[in-house]
Amino acid sequence: MSRPFRRITPFLWFDTQAEEAAKFYTSIFPNSRITSTSHYTKEPSEASGQSLGSVMTVSFELDGEPVTALNGGPAFKHSEAFSLVVYCKDQAELDHFWEKLSAGGDPNAQACGWLKDKYGLSWQICPEDIDTLAQNPGAIAALMHMTKLDIATLRAAAT
Repeated sequence: MSRPFRRITPFLWFDTQAEEAAKFYTSIFPNSRITSTSHYTKEPSEASGQSLGSVMTVSFELDGEPVTALNGGPAFKHSEAFSLVVYCKDQAELDHFWEKLSAGGDPNAQACGWLKDKYGLSWQICPEDIDTLAQNPGAIAALMHMTKLDIATLRAAAT
């Protein structure tokens, strides 16, 4: 089955946890699923140092958006220079994604709505109107003192 053409999609590098991470992420978001998995054959295995027959890539959808994860070895790590943004319609949804994605992650990498999950991937968990709120100095001042965002406080600070 072919999926709709998307010109740009995230491609995430993991050491050996691509399949585990894909299962974790798809368990958190609605409308999510693993769509395919490929395994290392002889040539890519020898070139990468990954075990023959081990998982090479996992393609999956997060809330309908395609993502690919690669087990590429330890050469590259995730950093805060790249993050995935989750826009939330209300505080309950924001709380849900924050709790699930931050579980086992780095508590020292949590500020202003950003968190780092247990695989080292950075996420921004924001209200759906964060772009509008970010234009208001009062809301930005309030946001700077938050870890997990409080939507009611941000909106009150914006008035």
